[in-house]
Amino acid sequence: MIWIDLLFPRRCPVCDRALPIGALICTSCADKLKIVKPPFCRKCGKGLVDEREEYCADCMQTQHFYTEGRALYEYPCVRRSMYRFKYKGRREYAEFYGGELARLLGDVIRRWNPDALVPVPLHRTRRRTRGYNQAQALADVLGRQLGIRVESGLLRRVKKTVPQKCLNREMRQNNLKKAFKLCRNDVKLNTIIVIDDIYTTGSTIDAAAAVLREAGIKEVYFIALAAGISLENASKRQ
Repeated sequence: MIWIDLLFPRRCPVCDRALPIGALICTSCADKLKIVKPPFCRKCGKGLVDEREEYCADCMQTQHFYTEGRALYEYPCVRRSMYRFKYKGRREYAEFYGGELARLLGDVIRRWNPDALVPVPLHRTRRRTRGYNQAQALADVLGRQLGIRVESGLLRRVKKTVPQKCLNREMRQNNLKKAFKLCRNDVKLNTIIVIDDIYTTGSTIDAAAAVLREAGIKEVYFIALAAGISLENASKRQ
């Protein structure tokens, strides 16, 4: 509603300045978002430096539970935006980001032909603190724009994990053991897409995918807003 935008103007997801009514991003900020471009890793969809390679360093040494995935942006360009989106109450960013996921990755999503979108759940204490789940906010916009139902109650996070960014690969995997639980026994879905904000090594997506596959879901894909730097590449930069 226009009066809501007048009283509480939307903010640009890049610079966080108030926007004119009807706008979702500053015109000058749109070019600052760097999309993950081909060649892609055939598993996780991260950009590859060498087009002769088929998989990124992470996927070459990890047996993932998910089928395939894609991320829209390179994480460094949205790092500050993601922080505000997750921790500073900028829920309105989801309208722009979810729309861009639909616009730029819609063809990929349709090709996978999902029965539903499943956002990665937050533990109840984190959701209470933040007021919303950013993955669900993205999934709601994406599902609305592509006409795909969102199953936000299919998974529950039963273990309060420490932030993944603080951990190495092995610690990430251990951190997420038994973190998710299926909330229904009568799951009649063949193909789902897990929605999350950031994909780095895939530990979170794998933990969710393992539970979903145990429930009989044959194909588990993922869509993430941003792709983080692989742990191997990060260690080389230090």
